[in-house]
Amino acid sequence: MQRGNRVHLNPPSFVESVPRNTIFNIVPQGRQYVVERLGRYHRTLESGWWFVVPVLDKIRYCYSVKEQGVEIPNQSAITSDNVMVEIDGVLFLRIVDAEKASYNIENPVYNLLNLAQTTMRSEIGRLDLDTLFRERTLLNKNIVEVLRREAHDWGIECKRYEIRDITVSELVRRSMDLQADAERRKRQLILQSEGEAQAEVNRAEGLKRAQRCAAEAQKYTVLQRAEAEAEATGVMAAAISKSHGSRGVTREDAA
Repeated sequence: MQRGNRVHLNPPSFVESVPRNTIFNIVPQGRQYVVERLGRYHRTLESGWWFVVPVLDKIRYCYSVKEQGVEIPNQSAITSDNVMVEIDGVLFLRIVDAEKASYNIENPVYNLLNLAQTTMRSEIGRLDLDTLFRERTLLNKNIVEVLRREAHDWGIECKRYEIRDITVSELVRRSMDLQADAERRKRQLILQSEGEAQAEVNRAEGLKRAQRCAAEAQKYTVLQRAEAEAEATGVMAAAISKSHGSRGVTREDAA
């Protein structure tokens, strides 16, 4: 934040040069000016034309209220499984209340960045390394929720937070590569065993169907044979009956 010619450690993109005090003042679009009267806060000027009383009023602070992305410097953190990681990110924010940003805290954006670093380390400490890589979205959400609660009283709105890079040591990286390779082999073996098991099931089902078909064929053959034998027996019985009838007629004729 800038007061007169005094420059603090806030990112300069949020702070505008304090204009010379005149009777008529133009506030550009996307800016807010804080006016003091006799050394105390008087009002906040939005974009447009404004009348300022000479001597009594003075423009003290000038802010850009556009949303901007601020880099969170690379820092070290330790996960819950004691792995050291290097991580950086980007915080998107905007100043929404110039009065709070001017008087509730010294260097609001600078302090918010420090809070972002502290919060990021704290949230990472709750996660193991695997979860950290899988749950970036959840981590971003948790960090920005903490920042929003604190930044409200500082006149700052935190829009979102994005982790950019997560870096681990070469030893940890090799260990992760070995673990990933082991997981790939494990999945391959599982797929192979599942395939073999399915093949056995298919073979068993095929054998079962073949046996069922053979049994059906045998049953059909037996039925056909029985029907043929029954038909042959019927034909033979009819022939015998007919033969006996012919003999009876011959005897009657002879008599």
